Amino acid sequence: MSIEPVEATAAQGALRPMISVAGVSKTYRTVTAETVSALGHISLSVAPGEFVSLVGPSGCGKTTLLRILAGLIGQYEGEVSIRGVKLKGPTRSVGVAFQDPNLLPWRNVLDNVLLPAQVLKLDMGASRRRAKELLALVGLDGFEMKLPHELSGGMRQRASIARSLIHDPEILLLDEPFGALDAITRDNMNLELARIWAASGKTIFLITHSIPEAVFLSRRVFVMSNRPGRIVAEQKVDLPERRTLDLIAEPHFGEYVVRLRHHLDGTAASPPPTH
Repeated sequence: MSIEPVEATAAQGALRPMISVAGVSKTYRTVTAETVSALGHISLSVAPGEFVSLVGPSGCGKTTLLRILAGLIGQYEGEVSIRGVKLKGPTRSVGVAFQDPNLLPWRNVLDNVLLPAQVLKLDMGASRRRAKELLALVGLDGFEMKLPHELSGGMRQRASIARSLIHDPEILLLDEPFGALDAITRDNMNLELARIWAASGKTIFLITHSIPEAVFLSRRVFVMSNRPGRIVAEQKVDLPERRTLDLIAEPHFGEYVVRLRHHLDGTAASPPPTH
């Protein structure tokens, strides 16, 4: 069975894209007045409810793109739209979780999850009920009153993901959320994230340095070049919907990993073996 890459401009069905990025470029001015091109004419789209990942070398602009999608960075060329509406800044349609959980050490888990609801002045009674539901969803039922230092690294990341979902965003942006975790915990968190995605139906955009992680979690993977970052490849991942860690040992899984690694290395000319 061969793996066929999809075209970067392929239509993603008849539905209006949840995320649309059209010709986005970003240039910075350094403190020494140098010009740094972070992104170069990025175009991509993500369908509602889709899980996609973005891989690329360090410093290629992946986090810059994610922060643009979150409305945290402006003054760029091109256009970003959420459900066809031009993005002009942070929006409640988007939730974000970064590699550092950034939990406030003096607030218990429940109060950390509720922080966005307080900032957005949401109904706190309803938000408290939702926070408890989310903590159960991410496997932290019973840990509501614990302080961050009483949790493991994986548990803190679960709390961070619950916090990013408290205002019920349509889109979840994840910036290398499990990069600081050990391999076993990271595998378990990938299983958790796959379960959360299946249960919530959110559109998820993941940045990761791990090609196997991208293949395991995603339905499509974008590959970014060195800075200024450009999308140089887009790979559809045709694996079973319900994924277990045993899948990692399957030949077909390895073929996806090899192809994506070839794209990153600039050696994608030869296809992987077929079955």
